[in-house]
Amino acid sequence: MPWLELDDSDIYYVEEGQGQPLVFLHGMSSCGEAWWQQFEHFRDRFRVIAYDSVNHGHSSNSPRDKEEPDRADELEAVLAALGIERPIIAGNSMGGNTLLRWAIRHPNEARALIPSGSGVAREGANAPRLGMKPLDPETLFLPIGDSLTEGFKADQPRMYERYLRIRSTATRIEALRHPRPPSAKTLAERAGMAAGVAAITSPMMIIVGALDAAVPSAQHLHELVPHSSLHVVQGAPHNVYYEAAAEYNATASAFLDGVLARA
Repeated sequence: MPWLELDDSDIYYVEEGQGQPLVFLHGMSSCGEAWWQQFEHFRDRFRVIAYDSVNHGHSSNSPRDKEEPDRADELEAVLAALGIERPIIAGNSMGGNTLLRWAIRHPNEARALIPSGSGVAREGANAPRLGMKPLDPETLFLPIGDSLTEGFKADQPRMYERYLRIRSTATRIEALRHPRPPSAKTLAERAGMAAGVAAITSPMMIIVGALDAAVPSAQHLHELVPHSSLHVVQGAPHNVYYEAAAEYNATASAFLDGVLARA
């Protein structure tokens, strides 16, 4: 089980395969292991990597009296520690937001970008809520909300329960019982995303579930990045990569085939 010690943080990550690095970024209250279906699909062609952000999964907790770590800074540190240049980056929800903020800083340094469950809010739309109320101390398995559908829960209860288990770690429960406020740097970069994403030149495939509340933001991102592609997965929820893994994987594979063929 590999770990990275970055400053005061102890980052857990998983890695399989060889070749072009393909880094997966999980969403808020999720974990790197949630990408296991993508690992199975892509590990024969890529060096696939997923890590648990601080305050998630098996990574360490940040101090309670400090701001939440900046996720784009964290991604920068992980890539540097692993010696990764020109990565392909895929991220869902919070991970998609992190991907976009990193890409704004490095508009042409990714081989390809695959944000899902995320985008850029239209002007006047409700901003995503970054702060949160403390978790009920009796809660042990973290609620999923609209990340997966009730139909998925009924049809594939084992898969549904598996997702509950892999994300409900002591690290994440501690962080939710004692929420850290977002940093001023994070808030400022998120506020400027609409202007910043237009400068991204790396190839981009935006994937979103048709049932996801992020559909308008995904569509707006597609409009702001003219060379991007947008794929909407019918019947899929916020965690499109997990519940609709087959279509997500096929879409991402076809996109990457085209990107690598042009390289």
